[in-house]
Amino acid sequence: MSIDERRELQGKRLNSIVNYVYHNVPFYRQKMQEMDIYPDDIKTVDDIVKLPFTTKKDLRDNYPFGLQAAPASEIVRVHASTGTTGNPTIVGYTRKDITIWSECMARCLTAFGVTRNDVFSVAYGYGLFTGGLGAHYGVENLGATVIPASTGNTEKHIRLIHDLGITGIACTPSYALHLAETMAKMGITRDDIKLRIGAFGAEPWTEDMRQEIENRLGLKGYNIYGLSEIMGPCVSYECECKNGSHICEDHFYPEIINPDTLEQLPYGEQGELVFTTLTKEGMPLLRYRTRDLTSLIQDDCPCGRTEVKMTRIVGRSDDMLIIRGINVFPSQVESVILSTEEFEPHYQLIVDRKGNLDNLTVNVELKPQFFNTDDLHQLEALERKLEGKLKSVLSIKAVVRLHPSGTLERSEGKAKHVIDNRILK
Repeated sequence: MSIDERRELQGKRLNSIVNYVYHNVPFYRQKMQEMDIYPDDIKTVDDIVKLPFTTKKDLRDNYPFGLQAAPASEIVRVHASTGTTGNPTIVGYTRKDITIWSECMARCLTAFGVTRNDVFSVAYGYGLFTGGLGAHYGVENLGATVIPASTGNTEKHIRLIHDLGITGIACTPSYALHLAETMAKMGITRDDIKLRIGAFGAEPWTEDMRQEIENRLGLKGYNIYGLSEIMGPCVSYECECKNGSHICEDHFYPEIINPDTLEQLPYGEQGELVFTTLTKEGMPLLRYRTRDLTSLIQDDCPCGRTEVKMTRIVGRSDDMLIIRGINVFPSQVESVILSTEEFEPHYQLIVDRKGNLDNLTVNVELKPQFFNTDDLHQLEALERKLEGKLKSVLSIKAVVRLHPSGTLERSEGKAKHVIDNRILK
């Protein structure tokens, strides 16, 4: 579809969804009336700037079903956020929502090169988290064979990868590294398995981490992006070019805004990602603030797809660490660690406040061949080396603490890279 054709479709769908929520969701009707905005005022996608934003707080304040637009009799599935503070985010799906979700997920897999001949292991968590079932339905919709491995029992999973000739896997990047480590302990190499495609998402990761995973597992790793509030995994996906993630913008209309002024930013400028669901029936959202920081690009992708692309997520506007007035993202630290050959791709950031001064400690694992407790001077030199690299990137001093390989806590879900002890005081 050409850009002009898609914008016309987006305009029609935006007008339709605004009418739908205005008449079915009291929260949006009140918001729009307070702004003196009515459905007939929204004629094209350019009019989207007239609409109110939606935040995570709005979802929690309207817990459990205050933002649900479809009647309960039409809701065929409910998912919920995995957050640990406040009310969870409850998301209801109609049968049409599930069909669209499956189709969009199949688009992602097709872009990665998955075919009906693949055997695909879904190692995201099944349950209230959208990752497992979202990827599962997409694989089935495409016609490939799905293995609902979920998380946990990693050694059994690796045995299945080996014995069943599994060719694709969907999981978090950190779990993919955990799989690679466990394989090495079991004496299984990348040449012993048939993995060729990895669909990785649910947490930020860097290009260096992609190369690490690809080298260890012998596959091609692709980024997939989604969030339960909008749909789940499938909102955007990389193609074989790996130069940005195509957004399924016929269903999810993207914007980039300045998180401070809330003004819409042009293509190419970095800001906060905002989505409006154009076709969702269960819980449609207008201008939902994801808090993810990225930029949008519109170019002629060699793959032939014309959808707008989003660049890699560099962090979150609400999870961003501010240390001594400096903005710090875990992805920056990860990039430095993975560019240094002595260190494993496992780390943890700990932020403390002593008096009025913030302090950053980076715990990182050292590869076995470099961890020599008989040579303390060498270990200290490696600490200083990493501290120097981090300071040049972060513009603040971080204290590095080295740990033996395999000693930092592992996660089979989203990796917890940051412990901010300041918020506990």
